[in-house]
Amino acid sequence: MNELELEIPDVPAYIFESEPGDVVLSTYDAGMRVGVVRLIVGYRQMHAICIHEHGGPEALRYEEVAISEPGAGEARVRIEAAGLNYIDVYHRTGLYPSTNIPFTPGMEGAGVVEAVGSGVTEVNVGDRVAYAMHQGSYTEVAIVPSGLLVPLPDSIDTQSAAAAMLQGMTAHYLTRSTYPLSTGDTALIHAAAGGVGWLLIQMAKTLGARVLGTVSTPEKAELAKGAGADEVILYTQTDFEAEVKRLTDGGGVDVVYDSVAKTTFDKSLNCLRPRGYLVHCWQSSACRHVL
Repeated sequence: MNELELEIPDVPAYIFESEPGDVVLSTYDAGMRVGVVRLIVGYRQMHAICIHEHGGPEALRYEEVAISEPGAGEARVRIEAAGLNYIDVYHRTGLYPSTNIPFTPGMEGAGVVEAVGSGVTEVNVGDRVAYAMHQGSYTEVAIVPSGLLVPLPDSIDTQSAAAAMLQGMTAHYLTRSTYPLSTGDTALIHAAAGGVGWLLIQMAKTLGARVLGTVSTPEKAELAKGAGADEVILYTQTDFEAEVKRLTDGGGVDVVYDSVAKTTFDKSLNCLRPRGYLVHCWQSSACRHVL
């Protein structure tokens, strides 16, 4: 604790800096402590990645910013892990323009609640939590709506939680809402060894579907097989359209989950059964503007 004597007329006083930005003022009269006043002379600081204009990786700036206090219905989370996703790149480049510049990217994170605002009932200080769909996780401390926070069991570490929230929610709605898979369905999953693809395989198998997956390397093929894929196609060695037709006896699949887009769009359409679903999720090879 740092101590500094102040010159105040008639009253000796000392300032004790208890933590950055928080100052305790103690006054004394005839050697007796008669009062303590807590002064906020500046905001506590943290580090965050900030974007001041859209662009390439050089647009990411590591900066010192003020720590905010949570408002009503909010919690302050000390971030231990932040998820990295394609959507963060879209926000940085301006493909998904932000009207709030500068901003801190990152749509999911996990950590420990260190303060809550009024009216918060979902979490308590000290809880380990994860969240998604709220921008600003590339930081040491984030203010998050408390309704988005998911308490973590002891068996799940914060790194795993931060990696699973956004991709897990995506895989969940794709398999249960966009095209609800059931026993007897056959699904083709592109980028089957990627974050969403790997989870899609597991959820599809849980729902009783047959899964065909495409990957680019033998190592990724092993990952897809390990997740439960029934058939894995190395599209760098085999025409995936022809292979899908062979594996389905020409009937096609019920649904294609396509996270690649430009280089797979046309052939994915050709892999569908009549009235099948082509679900275009993400766009790792850029958009295919045909419709």
